[in-house]
Amino acid sequence: MERGFVVWFTGLSGAGKSTLTGGLESVLRERGLKVEVLDGDVVRTNLSKGLGFSKEDRDTNIRRIGFVCKLLARNGVAAIAAAISPYREIRDEVRRDIGDFVEVYLKCPIDVLKERDTKGLYAKALRGEITNFTGVSDPYEQPLNPELILETDKESEEESLASLVNRLEELGYLTPSYAVAG
Repeated sequence: MERGFVVWFTGLSGAGKSTLTGGLESVLRERGLKVEVLDGDVVRTNLSKGLGFSKEDRDTNIRRIGFVCKLLARNGVAAIAAAISPYREIRDEVRRDIGDFVEVYLKCPIDVLKERDTKGLYAKALRGEITNFTGVSDPYEQPLNPELILETDKESEEESLASLVNRLEELGYLTPSYAVAG
């Protein structure tokens, strides 16, 4: 059986979690791995329906995502979690519980996120129209020792994905691919 593991994307809204999740999912499937994606927005409408955005509810949501990831990983699945997961303590708790855990911090400044924001959520949050908005009116605690930091305002999606795949190879979760792109 394949070795399961969890790739945990964390970062502010608009940093590129969903985009890179899609790219990584494709790469992992191409390499023959079983893959499941737990997108924070999708989980909130199903597994965590009814939870709000208090710290307690956010922690419960992340614990639920972590629990499902753990079940998947121990059954040989590469689980990809894409959730803001703003609090360091709960991310570290999930890491300890899972073991085979790769934290990927998508770092991007607020001014860039505001420009990318097609729904205007950052503008509304900055005007005080949305409360408990992570990174504006609610805290986001950057990871202290993630396996990888991707600065999505400074590199393309392809560059970020290549860095991530290289890191997964270095960590032994993927067999190195020596195919030359052409």
